[in-house]
Amino acid sequence: MKNVLEIERLFFGYTKKRLLYEDFSLTLKKGELKAIVGPSGAGKSTLFELILGNLKPEKGTISVTSRISEVFQDPYTSFHPSYTILSQIKDVASTTNLNSYLKTLGIEEILLHSLPHQLSGGQLQRCSILRAMLMQPELLLLDEPTSALDNILQLSTMQMIVNNLDRFGVLLITHDHDLARWCADEIVEI
Repeated sequence: MKNVLEIERLFFGYTKKRLLYEDFSLTLKKGELKAIVGPSGAGKSTLFELILGNLKPEKGTISVTSRISEVFQDPYTSFHPSYTILSQIKDVASTTNLNSYLKTLGIEEILLHSLPHQLSGGQLQRCSILRAMLMQPELLLLDEPTSALDNILQLSTMQMIVNNLDRFGVLLITHDHDLARWCADEIVEI
């Protein structure tokens, strides 16, 4: 399988005295799910910002595939408040597989015609995952994607992602060590 993410000898810190990453390397292939675990403030979300190009490393290289989707921990920051969920999905993705994902994620189609503030945090997070999947990424970045969901929806959502690993590689940030052990090919402690 081809590499969808290559991080080589990454150095990064917000201050010179405290580096979050020092000579950090990671490779992710299509078909793999790797989990990044560590305490709050360790730099897990910062790693995603570096991968997305929102932050620049002090040293090292980050090579990513062209098609990336991300799901952030706070879904309210992922959607514009003035447009319906469906219009925001259609802006960036095809809705070809919409119905199969709706069923798996437990989303009623009527919710897609709502504005973001009309949905609960869990509903909006599932819509964020739906949009990310419909974008047909080669690299899927997930930052605590199921933390706002109940246990049953957490399981079905992660099963759906694992069942689609033939289509992309996944880098998962989580505090949930049990989840990481259950789904990850490799756990990276930072």
